[in-house]
Formats: sequence, structure tokens, C-alpha cells
Amino acid sequence: MKKIAVLLLLTLLVATLGACATDKKDGDNKDDKKEMKKIVVGASITPHAEILEVAKGVLATKGYELDIKEYNDYVQPNLALDSGDLDANYFQHQPYLDQFNEERNLDLVSVAIVHYEPFGIYPGKTKTIEELEDGAEIAVPNDGTNEARALLLLEAQGLITLAEGVGMNATVIDIVDNPKNLKIHEIEAAQLARSLQDVDLAVINGNFAIQAGLNVGKDAIAVEDKDSEAAETYGNVIAIRKGDENREEIKALVEAVTSDEVKEFIESTYEGAVVPKF
Repeated sequence: MKKIAVLLLLTLLVATLGACATDKKDGDNKDDKKEMKKIVVGASITPHAEILEVAKGVLATKGYELDIKEYNDYVQPNLALDSGDLDANYFQHQPYLDQFNEERNLDLVSVAIVHYEPFGIYPGKTKTIEELEDGAEIAVPNDGTNEARALLLLEAQGLITLAEGVGMNATVIDIVDNPKNLKIHEIEAAQLARSLQDVDLAVINGNFAIQAGLNVGKDAIAVEDKDSEAAETYGNVIAIRKGDENREEIKALVEAVTSDEVKEFIESTYEGAVVPKF
């Protein structure tokens, strides 16, 4: 009987120790499965959202889930950021952000310059600049900073002359010499590629050109110089609400978007239509 009692006692002891070990193991697994922190970022479809898809993989290895919200315009991403629907956005350059803040009385700031997209002049009904006839029609972006950039590119080709000193604030009313009597049409940036069939030439933003299947290195008949004022000014930025600069999620986002993986993707994918600035 003593032997049976001892065996029963040992059996109970082993079962108890096993249960404790199992409970401890289960508890450890729960601790290991930390919930991913979400970062919500608004972006233009091309190339910004595509670039963020690469950053998404980098962030996942650091415990962050990147939720990418795609936009087709230049207004809603900033409004959504200001309202708190986004943690950050990635679609614009600093001059546009500055202008938007001033016009809407917002306080959004940039935390990183990621890339630069060269503007190009693309052929529509006329295939070369030399073939432009008197009264030819040219489409340019209708938002302030991008319109100035387009007009400066037209000036660089000798098509127009702008008033001295207007620089990045230029609009069509600042054209002081127009020897070919060109008709400049101000069109929403997202519609410029579609306008090509109706105009002789169009000056198109880099991201919308890419989205339309155009490559600035192959399809444009004139391109911003890589050493131009525009190249130094119009780097696309990660924008956030002022005061969020030290959030760990934002720091992780910036680190991921300016990683070697992203740089390699940009250089190998866009063939000069998108140029990394980091």
C-alpha cells in the first residue's frame, strides 16, 4: 500500500509540474506576441504609395503595421492629416506645403526629404519644341508652386520670358515676352496627361506623368536640369502635424522610407523619373 501511495504521489507531482510548465509556456507566448503598432500614411498613388509599399516591409520587421491611404488630389491628404485621420502624408514638396499652410491656416511640417521628381515637357499634337506654331497651346499645372515651376521650364527652353525676380512665385501674368503668342492653359495637375490630345505640349508633374505611363527620361522633350533651382527646392517630403516629430512611430517611418531598401527600389524602378534625395 505504501508503494501505491508513493506512486500516486509522484504521479500527481509530475502532473502538477507539467501543468505549471505549460501555463508558463503559454504565458510566455502571449508576451512574445506583441501587437503591431499601426501607422496611417496618405500618399499619391505613384510613386509615393509604391515607395511606401517597400517601406512597409521594413517597418514590419520593427513591429509596425503601415496602413497606406491612396489619394488622387493634392488637397485631401493635408486636410486628413490635419484632422488626425492620418499620422503622416507623402505626396508634396516643401513649397506646396508652405503655401497650403498659409492658405488654410494649418501647422503641418516636414520631417524628411525623400525624393525629387523632374518636371518634363511632353508632346501632344506637336512633337518637338522647334515645330511649335504661332498660337500653339500649352498646358501647365494650375496650383501656384507647380505652375511657377512649369513656367520656369518653358522659359529655360526660350519659349517665354518671365518678369525679373518672380522666380518660384511666377504665374501667367508674369510673362513679359511670348514671341510665339503661346496660349497657356492652367489645368489641375492630375488632368495634365489627359490633356495631351487637346494641346500641343504639356508640362507635367513627375508623379502624374509616371501614373499615366510616361517616363521623363524617354518621353519628355525637355526636362528640368538636375542642378536647377527646382531640383534643390522641390524634394518630396514626409509631412506630419507639428509636435509629432518625436513620436516613435514617426521616427520609425522616416528611417524606413530613407532606408537602403527604398533607395535601391527607387533607382532600379523609375529610371531617373524619381531621384532619391537621401
